[in-house]
Amino acid sequence: MSRSETAAPAFEELLAGLEKTIALLATGTAPLEELVAAHQKAVRLLAEASARLDELKARAEQIARSLAE
Repeated sequence: MSRSETAAPAFEELLAGLEKTIALLATGTAPLEELVAAHQKAVRLLAEASARLDELKARAEQIARSLAE
């Protein structure tokens, strides 16, 4: 199995996908259906990236607390 099948995507991967999708939206040259799908994808990627960032922040705080002990 590949890494993508066994683990959540890395924050960097989510961010790269979001940037690519936003670039497509920014051009505004794609057909309307494609733009709507890209918007839906951007919303999903943003939610995933936000959740992943929250997880990473919690882990960093946990590490910082354990180092302070």
